[in-house]
This record gives sequence, structure tokens and C-alpha cells, in this order.
Amino acid sequence: MENIEVAWIMNEIADLLELKGENIFKIRAYRKAAKIIANLSDDLPVLIEEKKLETVPGIGKAIAGKIKELFQTGKIQYYENLKEEVPAGLLEIITIPGVGARMAQELYGKLGVSSVDELEAAARARRVRDLPGMGAKTELNILRGIEMLRSGVGGRTTLGIADALAESFSGFLKSLPSVEYAGVAGSTRRMKESIGDVDLVAGSHEPEKVIEIFARHPQVKKVLSRGDTKASIVTLMGVQADLLVVNPDQYWSALHHFTGSKEHNVRLRELAHQKGLKINEYGIFRREDDQSLRVTGEADIYSHLGLSYIPPELREDLGEVEAAGEDRLPALLELSDIKGDLHIHSDWSDGANTIEQVAGRAVEMGYQYIAITDHSKSLGIAGGLSKERLAAQGDYIRELNGRTDGLEILAGIETDILANGDLDYPDDILAGMDIVIASVHSGFRQDREKMTGRVISAMKNKHVDILAHPTGRLIGRREPYAIDMDRVFEAAVKYGTALEINSSPDRLDLNDRYVRKACELGIKISINTDAHDTVRLEEMKYGVATARRGWAQKEDIINTMDRDKLLKFLKRRG
Repeated sequence: MENIEVAWIMNEIADLLELKGENIFKIRAYRKAAKIIANLSDDLPVLIEEKKLETVPGIGKAIAGKIKELFQTGKIQYYENLKEEVPAGLLEIITIPGVGARMAQELYGKLGVSSVDELEAAARARRVRDLPGMGAKTELNILRGIEMLRSGVGGRTTLGIADALAESFSGFLKSLPSVEYAGVAGSTRRMKESIGDVDLVAGSHEPEKVIEIFARHPQVKKVLSRGDTKASIVTLMGVQADLLVVNPDQYWSALHHFTGSKEHNVRLRELAHQKGLKINEYGIFRREDDQSLRVTGEADIYSHLGLSYIPPELREDLGEVEAAGEDRLPALLELSDIKGDLHIHSDWSDGANTIEQVAGRAVEMGYQYIAITDHSKSLGIAGGLSKERLAAQGDYIRELNGRTDGLEILAGIETDILANGDLDYPDDILAGMDIVIASVHSGFRQDREKMTGRVISAMKNKHVDILAHPTGRLIGRREPYAIDMDRVFEAAVKYGTALEINSSPDRLDLNDRYVRKACELGIKISINTDAHDTVRLEEMKYGVATARRGWAQKEDIINTMDRDKLLKFLKRRG
């Protein structure tokens, strides 16, 4: 048994303990032990034989005893007992994207849910949304996660799910002593909006061993193919993952090649040919004598071709090679440039968390400001705010600002754009808001002319600061509504309305193509999460990735502004 397999057992014990609601310190001890074991340079049987296991920092006497029991008897009785005490279905529930052990415990304790089928039934009956800290958005995400879990192979998945899976597998590979390098490749690394397969590359002198351990990972549902250096598996979530293991000195070339895109690689091969070179997944070579050139990172590959480094998000053969050759690639936006989130929902409408909880998480993230933008009155199904409740919320936020250090909470609203182009509140109410976001939530089947006119009518209003999720799409579930984006861009230039990149992996709206065009026209962009719970605040990275794919720079994005500059920007029209 490999160290990593023992680490998996320690992690599962921690999961079972968390599902039982056991002491947090005991749970952390097993998680810590799992991490330590996965990264040990010595095999556990050797440490046991040399009586050194108890001397490993982080492996206490109790856990060491259980590890010895495993190697002596082939099982850990404590582990077996836990599996009998916890319904087996709960372990499957925590494989659903976004459902951790704590949520599974809450669902089991409050709703008696002990299997995926029971959870699906509870979510469809709208019983989940009534639990503390959850809500309608959580319910929807659970149903989508279950659909993903059962989808099998062949479909595409959203960037959020693919990215989480890829990072999990990449981290696991890096933890193996026999692996020198490991990373995510393919469209996931390029942060495309939807992903087919998750591609992974590792550098190791023991490829067969790495492939064997990879194929036994707890997240593997089915092994599709397996060779000495390659393996394809299907995860429990139905997503295919492909691993290639190469010699460590070939790692950077392989990572670069399998990151793609295919079109980008073709352009580089053409350029290499012009320079008397050839390039492939094994390296870059002189054509005349097949001599390999030194590659210690991807930057070396581009340098050998006379190019500045091209970030993965730009590798689509959309002018990036020419720009790199002339040293005019943009200084792309970084996640660290973001100073706040301007589209967040609270439990005043259909969010799961209080404003204080949202603010607390924002402080932890280092933000200077956030905007609470709950739904407007027409969206009754989402708890839209009446005029009176909106005014009360504004008073509450101003009072909260008086006792919140280091964070400005803006009193905002996401006002519906009604079918005729009117907004959900009169101007005198909108004028009193710190920030106004306008968006379409109904009437998606209007024809192109009506929808375009409807949206532009809202953009003309001097109180509207941002047009949210401008095309209304839900990736893989709902096509964009019929709208003339060229005219929307013209209106944004004319009226000074910022356009949103909605960071939710279900939306990523604006998409990367529209982002690039907006930036070329000088239109300001706001990258927001539209978070309905504090966990979703972390999805900002997907909006930033979409902005980078659209060649956006820091100065294109309004929520990279410092607090005072942003407040001045928001007052520019009204």
C-alpha cells in the first residue's frame, strides 16, 4: 500500500468524523496527518520497521497506532466502525460539487437526507432553501451538481467544476514523492468558459508508478485507458481527466504543448520553422542538427522564438503571437488588482447570508468596498425589496458602516429592466442609492429589436451605473437572448454605463470576445460575482480570467479603483 492510499483513508476518516459532528480538533488532526503522509519522502512500512513513525511531526500516538494496525491487519477497526455509523450515502453526497461535509451533516440532521436521491427529492421540493445559510441559489446548485454527478462522459462542464477538479488532482500529483512537477493543461488552464476533458501533465522518472496511483484515486469512477505514461479516467462527477507523465526535463515543453490551443501551437510551429527550429511536446530543437535548446520554463520557449511570454489565457491565435513579437502584449489584469465586489445579494432578498457575514468575508479577502445589490420589487420570487424595505436596508447599511472599519458597504440595488424598458423604481428612489445595477430577469423571448431597445432605454437613465449579465445566458442551459451588442456598446460609450463581467461560472457574461471589444472601445467594465452566499465571493477569479482572455488591463476595470476614486466614478452621471 502506497503512502498516498493511507493518506486517502485518513482524509475519509476526517470526512466521516465531520459528518458525525465530532470535535473539530480531532477532524483537523486526521486532515493534517493525511497531508503529512502524502508528502513523506520515506515509505510508511520503513518508518514503522525503524520505529520512527511516532517521531514524524503531526503524527500522534493514536494515529500512528491506527497506521500500524492497517499494515499489520489490512484494516483499521476504528475506520470500519465509522463507516457503519455514518450512512454510506452521505459520503456520496459530499462528492457533489459545492456540498461539503458540514452541509451534508446539516441536510442529514435537519431533513433526514442520507442519499443523493433523497437530496434531489428535497431540493426539488424546495425544502433545502429554508435551512439556515442556504437559499434558493444553493438549492439550484445542488440540483446542478447532482446532474453533473450522473452525467457520465461526453458532455462539457463549466469552468468552475473543471477548475476545482483540476486543482485537486494537480495538488494530489504534486504531493507524490515520485513527481517532480505537475500542472493543469488544456482549456482549463486557458480558463475557457466550458471544458470537455481535464488535462494534467506530470514530470517523473517513475511514470508507471504515478499512473498506477492516479488510477486508484478515490475520485476515480472508471478507468477508460491506461498505459505506461498515459491514463484516462472518469471522475465521480462524470468529468473525464487525462494524465500524461513525461521525464522531468520534458515537463515544461509538454505542459506548454498540451495547454494549447491547437491554433496557437500551429502558429508557433510556423514561426519556429522560419527560424530554423522545430517545436513539439518534447522540446524545442535546431533543425540542422536536432540539438535541443534549454527549456527551464515556458518563458524559455517563447524567448527562443523571439517572443515575449504569452499567458495561457491569450493562447488562441487571436493576434497574441504577433503582439508578443512586437513586445506589445497588454499588462493583463491580476486578481490582486480587484479592490471590491459590486454585485452581491444578502438575506434581505434571496441571498443566504446576512450583510454582516458578507462584510466579514470581504474584509478577510482584503477588499476596500462591497455593494449590497438585492433584487428589486418585481422579482417577487427572489424576495425583491419593496420601496419601504429598500429604504430600511439603506438605513441599516449606513448604520453598519459606522461600526465597520476598513470596508465601505455601498447601499445598492439590482433593479429589473421591465419589458417596456422602464426600471423597477422611480428616479427619486434610484437617486438615493450609492450604486444602481440594471438587469433583465424576465421576458427573454422578446425579439432582437425590442430587447435591444429595452436594455438601451435602461442605460440612458443617469442613475444606472452598471448593466449586469448583459446577454442573459446560462452556459449550457440557456442561450443569450436576442440582442444587438454593437448597439449596446454604442450606448455604453454614449451614456458612460459600465458593463459587467458576471463571474459566476454559469454565466461569465460578458464573454471574452465582448470584453475585448468593450476594452477597445474604452468602455469601463465591472467584474462582480453576483454572489448569493459568501462561498461564491471566491468566484471572482473566473471573472478576472474572462477579463484576461479579453485582453483587459487594470485600468479597464472600475473595481480596481481605490475607494475614493470609485465613489467619484459612481457620482459622475447622477
